[in-house]
Amino acid sequence: MASKRLQTAARKPRRTLRPTLRPTLRVDAQRNRDRVLEVAREAFTRLGADASLDDVAKQAGVGAGTLYRHFPTRDELLKAVYRSEVEKLAAAEQKFAETMPPMAALRAWMLLFVDYIAAKKIIAPALNNMVGGPSKVFEASHDQIWAAIRALVKRAIKSGDVRKDLDPIDLLRALIGVANVATSPDWQQSAKRLVDILITGSRPIK
Repeated sequence: MASKRLQTAARKPRRTLRPTLRPTLRVDAQRNRDRVLEVAREAFTRLGADASLDDVAKQAGVGAGTLYRHFPTRDELLKAVYRSEVEKLAAAEQKFAETMPPMAALRAWMLLFVDYIAAKKIIAPALNNMVGGPSKVFEASHDQIWAAIRALVKRAIKSGDVRKDLDPIDLLRALIGVANVATSPDWQQSAKRLVDILITGSRPIK
């Protein structure tokens, strides 16, 4: 009997599991979502993670119901803002590489990275209260960021604009270091000035 059951099971076609596709937002709905994320990032960076969500909705030009439909809780909005910043960094690497000379592309991306740090400085403490802490939100982003900076530096080395012994991670560590030790609200300006210093110091020694 057991043998017959196995033979019968073997003849049955296997079910193929289809991936679950995320619903595609309408153009206007996607535009509203993107606008909310941009305004929320600015509000969180300027006012902190407790910034009024009603004010975010108003400045984004949408109703509070629209905001909460996309982001039911403050935590969901915070996570979405962070992920949006990572996606910008990943997309910008390719865009800058295709439209700018190697050194200009590297500089533009590093300036964008400063904005990413500013968003993360606000979001990380706020997400500490979530189950599992912020690690689950952040862990997937590291590879994307490292891959982007490595690709830009590799391109600049190949063009002869950057010294061959430059470790791209050192550039990020320098910018993160400024953010971690800064106590004044204008640390972003200092970090962006540091970008030009790092770019100058990365050029080949003649």
